Amino acid sequence: MSTAATRTAGPDHLWTVDEHLEDILATVRPLDPIELQLLDAQGCVLVEDVTVPVSLPPFDNSSMDGYAVRVTDVAGASEEYPAVLTVIGDVAAGQAESLHVGPGETARIMTGAPLPPGAEAVVPVEWTDGGLGEGPVTGMRARSQSPEGAGGHVHVYRSAEARAHVRAQGSDVKAGDRALEAGTVLGPPQIALLAAIGRGTVRVRPRPRVVVMSTGSELVQPDEQLGNGQIYDSNSFALTAAARDAGAIAYRVGAVADDAETLRSTIEDQLVRADLMVTTGGVSVGAYDVVKEALSSVGDEDEEGAGIDFRKLAMQPGKPQGFGSIGPDHIPLLALPGNPVSSYVSFELFVRPAIRTLMGLDDVHRPRTRATLTADKALTSPKGRRQFLRGTYADGAVTPVGGAGSHLVAALAFADALIVVPENVESVEPGTEVDVVLLG
Repeated sequence: MSTAATRTAGPDHLWTVDEHLEDILATVRPLDPIELQLLDAQGCVLVEDVTVPVSLPPFDNSSMDGYAVRVTDVAGASEEYPAVLTVIGDVAAGQAESLHVGPGETARIMTGAPLPPGAEAVVPVEWTDGGLGEGPVTGMRARSQSPEGAGGHVHVYRSAEARAHVRAQGSDVKAGDRALEAGTVLGPPQIALLAAIGRGTVRVRPRPRVVVMSTGSELVQPDEQLGNGQIYDSNSFALTAAARDAGAIAYRVGAVADDAETLRSTIEDQLVRADLMVTTGGVSVGAYDVVKEALSSVGDEDEEGAGIDFRKLAMQPGKPQGFGSIGPDHIPLLALPGNPVSSYVSFELFVRPAIRTLMGLDDVHRPRTRATLTADKALTSPKGRRQFLRGTYADGAVTPVGGAGSHLVAALAFADALIVVPENVESVEPGTEVDVVLLG
């Protein structure tokens, strides 16, 4: 762990949002690359360029169901004066046997089938009588139900230019081309391309494993009965979902009671499956703030200065924060406040960038924009604090949702943006242009 920022900051130091984030991103490093099967690599980041070993398509093939023809044989063809060609057989996709189309001949060809030698173009079946002698048809009958079979004659009612309805070899990508660049996130289209060029595995940085743990004896799991003074545990669900949305493989640990030893042992048990740990709750100054009690004295014996540092940030919500590393593998741990909005805002500002850094992404932050504030009255903000207010963004305007309270979960559910009020601003009038973090 990089500890320069921590060492220079005393216990009473009020950290800025930028200082805290810089400390996190200076510590977290991308995960080591591994080779994964294609479907296991979904959502991962490539660490090397992928070169095309074989052209796509690997051969000239038909883009239509129809007839493979020579251009001169159908020149001038019309419904009044159709070209009449001898059908010499079928060419189906995947068929190894190859026909040769000579003068006055044609072969029925299916979409994706290789263009047979001698043929120069494909006429769609709709331009022919399908071999039935009854005028233009709308489609090609299944082979098993086709009395004309692949023999006899076919009437062609339109001419075709050379290469008409033919997909040329290498028209998608050519052998030797770069298919994908290092740094590409593998989604379904990229995985499709890798499979199409014959790659069964790929070298990537794996999706980070994130363990999310909430603390508090008052927390009850959904579907259980609430007792006096109890509330449902929403933070662990919100942050686990947010970690998955950021690209991680996330594991939710049920709420841990306010007992330091229990918390320490639970964290130790979870380290085996964690590249990053996130706790929520217990980081403030109360007598039962168990995360501070459990982790303040925890350090990495073989790394001087490592451990968890609890600090105050010049922000609202989310003033109390903790960050450091834990365990023999120095797993990064971010300790977030317990109020639901504080927890979620802290995740977006600090945990999401850490996850995306572990993934090896260059752009780790949510997109930002400028928007005009739409509100009934001026927004107020505490002096010296960077405030993040929930809002809805559309068409260059942003509207606050709910109040500034850090417990207002319902308002958070309707927000798709965070309105940023700088530290030196105490009031923002309607119509003012503000910075906005887009959450969608």
